Amino acid sequence: MEKLITFAVPCYNSADYMERCVDSLLEGGDDIEIILVDDGSTKDDTPAICDRYAEQYPEIVRAVHQENGGHGEGVNCGLRNARGIYYKVVDSDDWLDVPSLQKALAKLRQFVRDEKLVDMMVCNYVYEHVEDNTSRVMHYRNVFPTNRVFQWEHIGRFRPSQYLLMHSVIYRTQVLRDCGLELPKHTFYVDNIFVYQPLPQMRNLYYLDVDLYRYYIGRADQSVNESVMVGRVDQQVRVTYQMIDSHDLRQVGREHKKLGRYMFNYLAMMMTISSIFLVIANTPESLGQKTQLWEYLRTVDKGLYHKMKYMAVSAVGNFPGYQGRKLSIGLYRLARKIYKFN
Repeated sequence: MEKLITFAVPCYNSADYMERCVDSLLEGGDDIEIILVDDGSTKDDTPAICDRYAEQYPEIVRAVHQENGGHGEGVNCGLRNARGIYYKVVDSDDWLDVPSLQKALAKLRQFVRDEKLVDMMVCNYVYEHVEDNTSRVMHYRNVFPTNRVFQWEHIGRFRPSQYLLMHSVIYRTQVLRDCGLELPKHTFYVDNIFVYQPLPQMRNLYYLDVDLYRYYIGRADQSVNESVMVGRVDQQVRVTYQMIDSHDLRQVGREHKKLGRYMFNYLAMMMTISSIFLVIANTPESLGQKTQLWEYLRTVDKGLYHKMKYMAVSAVGNFPGYQGRKLSIGLYRLARKIYKFN
């Protein structure tokens, strides 16, 4: 039976917080589907909680148990099993705002009823900071037209700290499958691939200006915590390599100039983050990895390499020498404090 939308919820030892997530999704009603992907949880009651929801809401919730494959394989599993016309990933420690969810579902139902499906819907997301109990809304009013379907040529400019994240996108399932998306296993930060690789295949877009996704941030064990990111820097670099290989940005720019510019800036941001954390790691191996990453980009496209390495954002991760590396780290931590992105 086809559903309006599939919400995939990758779960790994999530028992302490996943119920808030699932309960918020259940408010969507009978024409939604929730796939709870238990990614090999062993330390708590996550498998049992998934099964309990599936038994209690058999027409809405499905529980899938798999060997541990990481967050990306949870997303892949959800996509393979999805019966929804649309597809959205919700992390098990996050949740959706119910009134905003109802508005988003009403708009998606309208698209289906009118037989005018969009390929991607964008909504706002909210940073919910656990450390100081503050919230920060990330919106796209300066970028996207509202209350109409549009294409990439109609978008405005993203601000330097403004990107499409997994939290903000709802994809049409078939288009997502058609683009051949397959996230790597046992790798964190694959959400960057999820919101980068499919974009050129998304032709018809819609921006709904509601604060839908609540992104819980600030737990000590989160993947975006600085010390955790340093320990997993190899995975950050792996994701960045896959993003470099996923598209010829010159070709994207020829077909969609504004999208090409956005994707260039997103890749530059990823190169910068990888560079910064390789510098923070500060080992001969990590500094060598940083050089290899930039040299790889040079072999792919020399012009792209020169343009990207010396633009303002990327230059932050490329100051030479010991003092330059200290300056890079200091600027990154200042930006983190101001923008509160992790």
